[in-house]
Parts: sequence; structure tokens; C-alpha cells
Amino acid sequence: MSASAPASAPPARHWLSFRIGAQLYAAPLDEVSEVIRDGELTPVPGAAADLLGVRHLRGRIVPVMDGRLRLGLPALPAANPVSVRVVLLSQAGQRVGLRVDAVGELLCSDGLDVAPPPPGRASRDDDPVSGVLAWQGGFVALLDVRRLCRADDGGSHVA
Repeated sequence: MSASAPASAPPARHWLSFRIGAQLYAAPLDEVSEVIRDGELTPVPGAAADLLGVRHLRGRIVPVMDGRLRLGLPALPAANPVSVRVVLLSQAGQRVGLRVDAVGELLCSDGLDVAPPPPGRASRDDDPVSGVLAWQGGFVALLDVRRLCRADDGGSHVA
């Protein structure tokens, strides 16, 4: 093993994969704070359509987004309630939950080529997919948590 990597080598990245519908997605592991079971949410009147509500978690109020709606996927078919989880993401000092159909495995993109998102996705200004990674005969869509949580819209809020 070499003591120093070439300057052009991308840093190793670890990702937590999860499934929404038939598609695999992944978020950078260093931006995932925890994974919890789906639970009771309090609706927020006037919130964005993809915000399911807020959840009280250990004294904090955490907004929870619907992964299907946020990523532009159809609402059906419904996921198996036993496997549904909320992936808590850390962004801008806050936590935001993303409801997913099932949590997958940890991935490492070290030494693998990350391709740009498919061309059709570029038409969405707020598309959080930052790239794709070939994985086990298919691909995993890699998410930009900052864009997913809408932390770069100029506002001070997340989600």
C-alpha cells in the first residue's frame, strides 16, 4: 500500500444504500446520523407536498420527508410497512428524516467510477441525484444531502 495517493485520485466514500420503489439510492455515510423505524408524525399545515410531518425524537423536532415524492417517484406500489425506515440525515446542523422503503447495505465507491446523473434528471432544478454508481448489475443513484434537504436555496431552513 502506498503512503500517499496521487492528487487526482478521488477520496474513498462510504455510502448507506436504501430502496425507494424499485430504485436503489445512497447517501454519504458521514451525513447519516441514524436509521429509525417509521412512527407517528405530526402534520405541518402549509408545508411542502413532500414533507410528511415532524417527529419528536429525544427532545428534538425532526422534519420527515417522503422519499418517493421528494425524488419524483410514483406513490404506488406501497412499501411493506415492516421494512419501511426513516434515514436521519445531518445537514446544516439540523436533522432531516427521509422515509425509505428499506435500508440496504453499506457501499464503498473507492476505486469505482461515479457517472453523472442520467440526462433526463437534469431538467429538475432541485434534483438531489449527484451521480450514479454501477452496482451488482444495476446502478445506485448517489444523493447530494444538501440539495435533498433544500439547504442551498438561500433560506435558513432545511426541508
